[in-house]
Amino acid sequence: MRQSFLFRLGIIGMLGLMGGAEPLYAWADQIQAWKVQMPYEAPPKSQDVPDVSIPHTKNPLSPEELKRTEALLPLLEGKQEFWAMGEFVHLGEPAVPVLIQALAMPSPRIRYNAIETLLMMKGVDGVPALISTAKEAGEIPRVREHALRVAVRLDSTKATEAIEVMAKDPNPSVRKAAAFESRYVRQKDVIPILIPLVSDDERFVALSALQSLWLLTRHEIESHDWDTSTKQDRATWSSEWTEWWDANKEIFEIPAPQRPKRSS
Repeated sequence: MRQSFLFRLGIIGMLGLMGGAEPLYAWADQIQAWKVQMPYEAPPKSQDVPDVSIPHTKNPLSPEELKRTEALLPLLEGKQEFWAMGEFVHLGEPAVPVLIQALAMPSPRIRYNAIETLLMMKGVDGVPALISTAKEAGEIPRVREHALRVAVRLDSTKATEAIEVMAKDPNPSVRKAAAFESRYVRQKDVIPILIPLVSDDERFVALSALQSLWLLTRHEIESHDWDTSTKQDRATWSSEWTEWWDANKEIFEIPAPQRPKRSS
């Protein structure tokens, strides 16, 4: 039976090659494909994942641990940098003084990774060193900006002095970092620092300062088109902010941050 079927199939194929393909194609057109829905089993509902994190120790490092931790500093650059960062995170707060040493090392990559590691390990004790790095005029802008960013997230109350220094820096990217990060420092002292930046020659600096001022004060002002403005126009805007601040600084209080609206 199987051989007879294969024989007939071979004859049909030969007819196709010899010019009798139309019957074959006509026969093939009659073949229909039927869609079949396979049974679907929904995935199981997710369960709460237990907290299996290991609590960090707060005990000082032993002499052996201190030596081992200091040996990790050069490894913050290179193929093992992520492993070294993880080791610092695992050691926790006692390793912060050692990690701060990296901020004075020659490699900017090591300095940047040290700052990132302080953020990962929530090393609040490292904030004064971060502030010093952000203020350092000889440091590269990328490292200074990251130092300010992390300092603000770890303890924003101590960041004002760094913002004040960076707002006057000749590098516009450093000034922009100061203008942008100010919105997360909910203290009145940053407002007079931001106001002069409204008239900055760099558009992205001035717009960052304006947005931070609005977020901190909610003071409604007339909308200004920076692209069509002149330097004199921007100086006028800054003067308007100064007048408002002089009249309100004694009674002004930073409003509570707006919460995002929940989608219905």
